[in-house]
Parts: sequence; C-alpha cells; structure tokens
Amino acid sequence: MLNIILYQPEISPNTGNIIRTCFALGAKLHIIRPIAFDLEPKWLKRPAAGKRLSDIRHEIHNNYEEFEKKYHDKKIFYITRYGLKTYSDVDFLKIENKNKEIFIMFGTESTGIPKKILQKDLSACLRIPMVEKNRSINLANSVSIVGYEILRQLNFKGLSVFEQQKGKDFITS
Repeated sequence: MLNIILYQPEISPNTGNIIRTCFALGAKLHIIRPIAFDLEPKWLKRPAAGKRLSDIRHEIHNNYEEFEKKYHDKKIFYITRYGLKTYSDVDFLKIENKNKEIFIMFGTESTGIPKKILQKDLSACLRIPMVEKNRSINLANSVSIVGYEILRQLNFKGLSVFEQQKGKDFITS
C-alpha cells in the first residue's frame, strides 16, 4: 500500500487536490499537524467521490513525534530538493515486495521537510528533477508525479486501466 505523508501542510487547496489524488491512487494519507487550515472546509464537501477526507484511508497525527513513534520501523522516503537521487531511481517494486508498504513524505509548501528529519536517512532523500533556476514545484503536483510513478512501477496494482463508469467500450460505441 502506498502511504502519502504530508508534513504540516499550509495551503488547503493543495491538500484538497492531494486528497483526490490519494483517492485515485488508492493511497492512504497521513497528515502531520500543525496545519494552517480546516481539514473539512465547505469547498471540499462537494457530492462527487474522492473530494473529502472521509472518502479515503487517512490518519491525522498531532505532531511528528507521534507519527515517528507509530511508524519508526518503516522505511520512509522524503521528497526534497536536497535529494541526491531522483524518485525514479528507486525500485519501488522491490520495496513493496519486501515491506508491503511504501511511505513517501512531502514537506510544507514554504520550507519543506526539516533538516533534522532528512538527516536521519540521507539515502532516502529523493528529488524531482527540474531546471536549475526553479526551487520547487507545487506540492499537489509533486504528490501526483511521485505517486503515479510508484504505481507505474507496481504495474498500477489496484488501479483500473480502463474506464469503469461508462464502460471499456464507451469511446467505440
């Protein structure tokens, strides 16, 4: 199972998009407090599936220490501009076969993941390649990029590869 971890998210629309992405990926979302907004705002309560926190598997952790205490034995990868290898360099199929779960942490929009957390396992610090003059890309986009690469490596395990609601043959009929 893919676990997406948001370390102290600051921008509610990003988290809303990440909730929908986790729904599409079948991923579990972990949110580490403090956060700067209400997790169930009115704009997230639209009737379509996959737009509310209650639509996905999730855990809210009061702080990083609480999260670390619960998941200290898990291999966690960190998406950071300071990573020395790219997210696509990791063989996530091997990780999934060994551990059954994959954990990926994304930092706050303004400052990323704290240095003291990253220093615990430098080999787990991964980067999304981009032009030299760019500091970072949008958090929700980062989650999508990395999440779908992981599921691609797992042959889209648990995901439908054709249209389910209108049917596989909708476009040809």
